[in-house]
Amino acid sequence: MVDTLKADQVQSMATRLRDSVQRVIVGKDRAIDLAIIALLCRGHVLIEDVPGIGKTTMAKALAQSLGCTFKRIQFTPDLMPTDVLGVNFYNQKSGDFEYRPGPIFSQVLLADEINRATPRTQSALLEAMQERQATVDGETRLLPEPFLVMATQNPIEMEGTFPLPEAQLDRFMLRIDLGYPTPEEESDILLRFERDTMLPDLEPATTAEELGRFQEAVTRIRVDDTVRMYVVAIAQSSRENSGLVVGASPRAALALYKTSQAKAAIEGRDFVTPDDVKSMAPYVLPHRLVLTSNSRLRGRSADQIVREVLNTIPVPIER
Repeated sequence: MVDTLKADQVQSMATRLRDSVQRVIVGKDRAIDLAIIALLCRGHVLIEDVPGIGKTTMAKALAQSLGCTFKRIQFTPDLMPTDVLGVNFYNQKSGDFEYRPGPIFSQVLLADEINRATPRTQSALLEAMQERQATVDGETRLLPEPFLVMATQNPIEMEGTFPLPEAQLDRFMLRIDLGYPTPEEESDILLRFERDTMLPDLEPATTAEELGRFQEAVTRIRVDDTVRMYVVAIAQSSRENSGLVVGASPRAALALYKTSQAKAAIEGRDFVTPDDVKSMAPYVLPHRLVLTSNSRLRGRSADQIVREVLNTIPVPIER
């Protein structure tokens, strides 16, 4: 079990990160906290929202606040796997083949409009996201730590896109949206950036080494047996739901378990509550579920089915 001081330290780090990112992102506490949770769990984030909301800005601000390297890939239909992973080329001066690393070798990677690339290019990310390594011409290279992929896709415009396969969707620990700002927040945006639209330089709020220690601390957050079985019950219920072809995978259950630990940690607690699990399920589960054709015809959504599942599973009561 992690002592209270350690949990407090994770909470303090999360607060510093949030405050740093909010120097350029107005509001959006929930979205920023979810990105921090994914980071603490060594997971990745899929952001579905319309253009101009601040997805790229948030990724850049998070990278600067971590003191990490940042790369952005604009996914297009003609993007090749080598444009992501890198390529071996022949150096005429040295007379040898040399490896030129691709943008995947960065600590924070923004995969912009990921669903515009072909499945072949999309699959280039699979090994990197799960195994944290990249294989080019038979040679495997480890990726830097921390490694966070923040991918975006426009949920409205579908022309010229390639839907992400279930295997790749399952690699994203969380799916989030930023949403439009409130009138007060939008007014603050106009005032804050009326003279300068460039992202200001942000001082790192933590270091990669310190973050690694916090990631390890999160794995020791205590989860009672009843809460663990609550996670299992949610996953099992989704697999038995008549409105779904594919329910939550064991990887989804593990993601729900880990993100609940991280949520407890950033709130300064060394134990997970059922409310942590319930609050993380809408961001962990829906994008991994496959609806039946009947459900789609009736206008049901994966988010709606997750809410139904949560409402039918009895919540553990503290003993």
